[in-house]
Amino acid sequence: MKKNYLFILFLTLAFAVTQQGFTQSNANRDPIKQNIEGLSIYPNPVNSGKTFIYLTSKRNLTKKIEFFNVLGKQVYATILTGKELNISNLSKGVYILKITENGISETRKLVIK
Repeated sequence: MKKNYLFILFLTLAFAVTQQGFTQSNANRDPIKQNIEGLSIYPNPVNSGKTFIYLTSKRNLTKKIEFFNVLGKQVYATILTGKELNISNLSKGVYILKITENGISETRKLVIK
């Protein structure tokens, strides 16, 4: 009879430990999304007469700007320390901009008419 009590006690403890050991506390958390705070590009769309666009963010740190055409080929890249970016060398079309600031990257679409 004593062996049955010990066996039941052992099974109860084993069950309680395994229930706590297999819980996943991070299962319902969303993945961390990092965006450049307050990123804005204007004017967009750009008329062909304009030669500058303005890129601003909340922190206004140095930004690496990469321009890609719609086929995914990089057509232009530069480092921006201020807010004003010269786009006079780009022709009319749709571009995807990859903006990297402080290790965080974000993509935006730019249309030049």
